[in-house]
Amino acid sequence: MTSAAYARLRGIRYALPDRIGQVMPVATIDNVVRACVEVGRGGMSSSVGLFASDDASAGDVAMELIELADKLRATGCDAVIALKPPQLAFDATLVGQIADSGMPVVLDALRLDQVDRIHALAVESGAGIAIPARWQRSTRDVQGLRDLPCRIRLVKGEWADPVHDAEDIGAAYLSHVRVLAGRKAVVGVATHDPALARAALGILRAAGTPVELEQLRGLPARRTIRVAREMGVPVRRYMAFGPGWWPYAIEQALRRPYLPVWALRDLVGR
Repeated sequence: MTSAAYARLRGIRYALPDRIGQVMPVATIDNVVRACVEVGRGGMSSSVGLFASDDASAGDVAMELIELADKLRATGCDAVIALKPPQLAFDATLVGQIADSGMPVVLDALRLDQVDRIHALAVESGAGIAIPARWQRSTRDVQGLRDLPCRIRLVKGEWADPVHDAEDIGAAYLSHVRVLAGRKAVVGVATHDPALARAALGILRAAGTPVELEQLRGLPARRTIRVAREMGVPVRRYMAFGPGWWPYAIEQALRRPYLPVWALRDLVGR
């Protein structure tokens, strides 16, 4: 293959998520609120994250999230709003307005170079925070946050630590779980790995820690939800919406082509 042909194929590959996203249906606030109500009827709670368009202003994103909070509150759903601080320009006033809207708020885990600003926003606004287990700095982060009243969502982490990524992410995850065991505020165990979920939920339940299993809608969850049900642990579904969701989801499928196969195997019970 010539370099020109390779460059063209590469360009098509990286343009594909946006091109497909432009023709996919975009879930509205009303769509996602109805989904939360339906999830609640099935015995699960919700976490809702907005994937805004790249050209949306911070003010417009905040207004949409406040509208979402108002509509969720009106339904009586047990829901949490997940925020992406860059979409809000790291504006503490906007984050505070959303946090004051009457629904719990958690700040999503993003890039490593954004963490200090995200933590500062969480402390100032009283929001919860997601912690990626694979980052080296997360060891001191969970120690510092352990006894604070904020909700913590523990994730494996999408972005590697460029300096010292965890060699065994599952082991790092359980190390952080042991630090958080015994805290008074909720810990969300966000993993689709049944064995890891069972180990983490068991440690936290044994310590009397309020705990939930958190699952991203669209990823295999049948086996992990079964683990949670067997252990008497509540389940919270993370539901994404907005014009940026399809490009993100398609990009993840292209980067990790095993995901669709994994989802199919989970669906058929293998």
